[in-house]
Amino acid sequence: MRTQGSWVASANSADTDFPIENLPFGRFVLAHDDNAEPRVGVAIGDQILDCQALERSGCIPAEDAAFFAPLAAGDLNAFMALGGHARRRVRDRLTALLSAEAKEKGMATGLAGCLVPQSQVEMVMPCRVGDYTDFYASIHHATAVGRLFRPDNPLLPNYKWVPIGYHGRSSTLGVSGAQIARPSGQIKPPEGHPVFGPCQRLDFELEVGFFIGQGNQLGSPIPIAQAHDQLFGLCLLNDWSARDIQSWEYQPLGPFLSKNFATTISPWIVTQEALAPFRVAYERPAEDPAPLGYLEDEENRRRGGFDLHLQISIQTAEMRARHLPAHVLATTNLRYAYWTAAQLITHHASNGCLLQAGDLLGSGTMSGPDPYEAGSLLELTRGGKEPLVLPSGESRRFIEDGDAIEITGFCQNADAVRIGMGSCRASIQE
Repeated sequence: MRTQGSWVASANSADTDFPIENLPFGRFVLAHDDNAEPRVGVAIGDQILDCQALERSGCIPAEDAAFFAPLAAGDLNAFMALGGHARRRVRDRLTALLSAEAKEKGMATGLAGCLVPQSQVEMVMPCRVGDYTDFYASIHHATAVGRLFRPDNPLLPNYKWVPIGYHGRSSTLGVSGAQIARPSGQIKPPEGHPVFGPCQRLDFELEVGFFIGQGNQLGSPIPIAQAHDQLFGLCLLNDWSARDIQSWEYQPLGPFLSKNFATTISPWIVTQEALAPFRVAYERPAEDPAPLGYLEDEENRRRGGFDLHLQISIQTAEMRARHLPAHVLATTNLRYAYWTAAQLITHHASNGCLLQAGDLLGSGTMSGPDPYEAGSLLELTRGGKEPLVLPSGESRRFIEDGDAIEITGFCQNADAVRIGMGSCRASIQE
C-alpha cells in the first residue's frame, strides 16, 4: 500500500529501504574527500538529501529555520536534544518538500541540487555516542543460552522482574563497513592454567539499537509516560562477542574484554515516527509476573513493541572468491522482546542516571522461539557442538577470519508502505 510518492524516482521503488515514509537521519562525507566535515543527511531512495545544502537552498521557511539549523551544521546530537516536537516538525517539512505534490507545485526545482547519490559518499557514525548500554531483552535468547550452561536452571530468577543490562564501551562503536580485528584475551582451557591469545570462539549478536533523544537531568528519573518520546529512533546493531574470553572473565562483574573490542551499527537512524505504523502491543505470558508499576502504562501495553523483521547472513572469504551470495543464518523479529524500548529507558534512568542525546541502548541478542530465529552462533551451533554447513561446503562453529556478517531489517504490513533499516555489515580481518 503506497499512500504517497516522491519526486525522487528511486524512492518509489517497491523494494527500497528508504521511501518517503521513512526519511532516516545519518551523517556522511563525500568519498575520497579526507578534509570534509561530516554532514547530516536524510536518506530518500538511493539518494541523500544534504541538510547543509538544503538550508542554503532557501526552501526552508523562516518558522522552521531553528529546527533545521543543527542539521545544517552537521550536529545531529543538537537536533536530537531539541526533543520530539522538533523531530516531528522537521519530518513534516521534509515530507512536504520531497513529495510528488511538491514537484507539481514547482517546489522541487531548488531541491534537486541538494541530493547526493548514496554511492558517492562514505557513511560515518550518525552522531556522537557518549554512553552505550547493552541489555538482555530477549527471553528466548536468555533461556537458550542459559540452557547450554545451566540445563536445570536456564533462566535466572531476576530476569522476569528487572531489565538486565551492562555498560559497554562507546569508544569502540563503529559504523557498517568496518574491518574488525580479532580480539585477544585470557582464555581458560578445560585443563590447566589460563593462557593469553586470540579468540577462537568469535560470535555475532543480532541486536537493535535505541537512540536517546532529549535526555534528562542528572538525578531526575524518566517516567515511562515520558520515555516513549525520549526514543529518537532505531538502528541495527551487532555486538560482537568473544565467547571463550567471556566465559573466563564474566564472573562476578560481567563481560569486559570479550565485549569492548567492537560493536557495529547501521548508519541510518530510523525515527520512531517512521516506525509508528508498525508498533504492536506489549504482551507477556499470563503466568509471568506483571512489570512493576514504574515500568508499565497504557501506552506501553497498547503499542510498546515494534514489528521489525530481522535477518543475519554470512559470506565467507571463499564464498566471495567464488561469487557466491551471502547465506542467511537466521531470521527473527524485534516484537519478541520481553522488555520494550520505553521500559529500558525508564529503568536505566530510574535511579537518576543521566541519559543524554545520542546515547545508545542495545536490545541484546534478539532471538525468537524457534531454532531458526536464533540471533547468535552460540545458539545456532549449540555452543559449537553442531557446526553449520554453508552452501560453499564450509562449516562454521564460530566466525573465522575473512567472514563478513550482515544484519538487515524491515517493517511491512497491509496498511503501510514497507520501510527498511539499511545494512549493518562488517567483516573479520584476514
